Amino acid sequence: MPALRGQCNPHEHQGQAPMFRCAFQTDGSTAHLIQAAIHRRSEARFVPRASRGNHAAMMRPPAEWPPDDPRLTPVLLRKELIAAGYNDRAIKRLVDGGVLDKIKRGAYADAVKRALLDAVGNYALRNRAAVKQAKTGVVLSHVSAVPEYDAPTWGLDLSITHLTRLDGKAGRKEAGIQQHCGTIQPGDVVTRNGVQVMAPARAGLEVTTVTSVEAGLIFVCHLLHHELTTIDELVKRYSSMEHWPNTLHTDIVLRLARPELESVGEVRTFYLCYRHAIPMPEPQYKVRNACGDVVARLDFAWPELGVWLEFDGKVKYEKLLRDGERASDVVVREKERESMIGRLTGWRCLRITWADLEHPERTAARIMAFLAGTDA
Repeated sequence: MPALRGQCNPHEHQGQAPMFRCAFQTDGSTAHLIQAAIHRRSEARFVPRASRGNHAAMMRPPAEWPPDDPRLTPVLLRKELIAAGYNDRAIKRLVDGGVLDKIKRGAYADAVKRALLDAVGNYALRNRAAVKQAKTGVVLSHVSAVPEYDAPTWGLDLSITHLTRLDGKAGRKEAGIQQHCGTIQPGDVVTRNGVQVMAPARAGLEVTTVTSVEAGLIFVCHLLHHELTTIDELVKRYSSMEHWPNTLHTDIVLRLARPELESVGEVRTFYLCYRHAIPMPEPQYKVRNACGDVVARLDFAWPELGVWLEFDGKVKYEKLLRDGERASDVVVREKERESMIGRLTGWRCLRITWADLEHPERTAARIMAFLAGTDA
């Protein structure tokens, strides 16, 4: 990066925070980023936060992020700003004036763009800052790989950035960063959204070693549902991890994982059945009419018991909304659908919600009673 010489003079815009007008003698990427940030700050009024990474959302296809995605906001390191002609006092003024925002010690980003991010988006940006500050080659791994696949983050600790060293040396944990060491096999590392990250199979297995069974299962099912990996690939990769620590949860996740489980609520419901010794249901059960056509898919079914279960989440109802409809229209249509399924199968329907999942013992007892027909 070329050294830049410039002068930053604070000036006041009426009714706004202090701005900075910079005149550089030499063009440079850092200078352009700062000038663009100043322009955005002067134009900004109210900036809503994006609803990225909502753990209640349906699992979305993990496409590459578009170039204007705020999660791709460039990270500016202190040493880059110093090289561009700013001293620490000028950097502080840029932060105080709302032009830059401090991501972590020694790392900054455009304040207006960062305001668009929610907790998961900020976590992804902090991870990128940690990669840029690393003194050796590293790759995003474990929980830090999850946002790169637009996967749900329910139950995951987003306070720690996980990096795996490419040199195979022992890692350390400090200042919110956990460095891991381990043998990296061919195909373990891919590039997504402009950053190196563990490939889906390895990332899924890694997450199971640092979190609960339930949270690990959610991520692995996300990868399976979007065909980013397969059970066979996971099992094959797991066979070479026999010396990895903390893999007790991994065995359970691999036994339970199903590509048919397509939302966080469905995964948690399936895990609830396992955890509380409820007979395991069939996910995404297809209901056919007299002609053999599929007319409905059920979240879960126990065909031999004549029962099906639907998980009712807010996002599910929002997804079913048609143009010009209200939520009440969806509820009416769902009741008509339930009646149609009941006529075709003769089965009974049980519905549970997010609130029910917060009381697993009580909900498990309710499901068992319903299956036994003693819920009346």
